[in-house]
Amino acid sequence: MSLAGISLRDLEYLVAVADLRHFGNAAAQCGVSQPALSGQIRKLEDRLGTPVFERAGKKVLMTARGDALVAQARHVLTEARRLVELARDLNEPLSGRLGLSAIQTLGPYLFPHVLRPLRDCFPKLDLTLGEGRTDELLGSLRDGRIDAALVALPVKERSLTVEPLFFEPFVLAHPAGHPLGNSSAITIADLPAADLMLLEEGHCLRDQALALCGTGGSTAGRSRHATSLETLRHMVAAGAGYTLMPAMAAGEGDTLGGLIVYRPFTPDPPGRMIALSWRSSDPRTAQFRLLADCLTDAALKARAPGPTGLRLPS
Repeated sequence: MSLAGISLRDLEYLVAVADLRHFGNAAAQCGVSQPALSGQIRKLEDRLGTPVFERAGKKVLMTARGDALVAQARHVLTEARRLVELARDLNEPLSGRLGLSAIQTLGPYLFPHVLRPLRDCFPKLDLTLGEGRTDELLGSLRDGRIDAALVALPVKERSLTVEPLFFEPFVLAHPAGHPLGNSSAITIADLPAADLMLLEEGHCLRDQALALCGTGGSTAGRSRHATSLETLRHMVAAGAGYTLMPAMAAGEGDTLGGLIVYRPFTPDPPGRMIALSWRSSDPRTAQFRLLADCLTDAALKARAPGPTGLRLPS
């Protein structure tokens, strides 16, 4: 089969339709008309000798061979972008497009503090931000849909490089008037397992809370789950129980009108190590380490040292 009739633009159309499962939305994302995109997809399928999509009315489904073909198209596009990145002037660190995503329990609380420093450090950086759960972000990294991700360690992906940034302690968040408020100092051992509220399955913070509170990962009898950290905060304010809150999410004491009390753990607060991760095969490793330094510096300035402050990896 000759490659003469296949372009990188055709592959971008292919991946866009696979991601969005909608020809109209894919065309809008790619900046072309729907007939033009649909026509190019048809031509590409003819060149490949097999349909990639099953068109069922308004639904777009993958054919049996479609998943494998789209996966290879992603790989080709990733390598093509690497070709451009390798040609970029090395005297312009982290210039051009960069997709940076963070776990959902970190992104909304860290990004506001690091955007200005990032623009100052890398004025020619075209930054695209995103959020997701750990598994989603690692999958997007592997597939080349994003360039780097802010995650909580450990990360066991051999194809990824991780650079620890800072340790973020957890604080206790309990309703005002809760019996835990009678203790002058709080340790993990003081926490009643029955009152622990969690995020739903798939959040790494949920797994960390279960491990720290000695439940052995069991969630039997637990029905108080939240879809987001903000919902969890409101559940605490409503008096449903207590939770572990990352220090940055606790912010400057957002007590929702005095309904929540935040307490640091003593003497050694539990927490999580936040790291920047990227594909080990990415040629910009040295530049990602510069990005890691900038992120660490900005985060530490945002949260001064103290019981709920961030600290460098030991």
